[in-house]
Amino acid sequence: MTDKLPPIYFYIPQSDWPGDIPETIDTYWQWLDAKRGMYNWTLQTYLRLKADKFPCELVGTMPTEGIVVAHWDFLPQSLQPGSKVLIVCIQADRAQHPYAQIHIVQNPQEEMVVRSVKLWESYFMPYWPQPGLIPRDPSRGDRFEKVAYVGREENLARELRKPEWQEQLKDLGLQWEIVNSRDRWSDYSEIDAILAVRNFNRHGDYSWKPATKLYNAWHAGVPAIMGTDSAFRAERKSKLDYVEVASLEDAIAALKGLRDDKELRHAMIENGRVRAEETKAERLVERWRSFLTEIAVPAYERWCTASSLTRQTFLKRRYLAVETKDLRHRIRIARSQVSRPVKSLVLRVRGAWNSRSIENNDNTQ
Repeated sequence: MTDKLPPIYFYIPQSDWPGDIPETIDTYWQWLDAKRGMYNWTLQTYLRLKADKFPCELVGTMPTEGIVVAHWDFLPQSLQPGSKVLIVCIQADRAQHPYAQIHIVQNPQEEMVVRSVKLWESYFMPYWPQPGLIPRDPSRGDRFEKVAYVGREENLARELRKPEWQEQLKDLGLQWEIVNSRDRWSDYSEIDAILAVRNFNRHGDYSWKPATKLYNAWHAGVPAIMGTDSAFRAERKSKLDYVEVASLEDAIAALKGLRDDKELRHAMIENGRVRAEETKAERLVERWRSFLTEIAVPAYERWCTASSLTRQTFLKRRYLAVETKDLRHRIRIARSQVSRPVKSLVLRVRGAWNSRSIENNDNTQ
């Protein structure tokens, strides 16, 4: 079937094209250390598909024909696809691209949100686990001493960045470390558990963020204590997947539970090994192949065979949706502000009416 596929490209504009792009996935992580994360979606995906003999090409100029897969950061917002081009925008944690026909999202909750706007077609794809990941050293045995957060410090709840938190863990006999340096994000060899909470006070579900930290914990063989992100909840199949916490008190209780229950730690690690199978590179390559052949190719054919009027109508509707986005948002806010007092009045009237009805019923009795 692959010999009948249209041209499939991964696009990185020439201006963002480093001269030392790795040729194989084996050298990718060392190369990425000094580069931006958007290459994780584009270049890594291309290298893995190429290694699996999938017909695709990495290009630095926008093709005039074929399926073009690119990160949002690599696509100008004014870029409109021609009559022979299907743009697959890797949305990551950005907004929708105005004109890309298909979006790849990294959180299934984001997919649901996007699908509520029918003009934007989207598909969930798990983010690649950490390249070059070094699992926890088996020689640590049953030691439970080091708890870490692996990632950018600004994405960690501020309470967990304070010296007081470190002192609290010290009182529990635990060492706390924030692994903020990118060149150490792949090394879990001396970590006994991870703790990742973005915010204890926010009510949002971070529907644009991926579950990568959870994937990495499963692959690294360490128990995970996570916040209430929708991406984590979407992946959860059992209590062994991770411990959810919504407060500092929850976090302390979770750490005490793991510290004092060796069997629980063993069960979570073994469960993690099973769950890690779902996001192994080989499985994700299969998902990408399936997406490109079963979703992107038919969409490309529909676009190419559509009438000029149909394509222009699609682009104009997208343009109008983008141009009126802020206005529609303000209208929704205004409606909600108006509806609150109205709803309150309705409830008061309803309450008074119910009270009067009860009184009349009492009188008749």
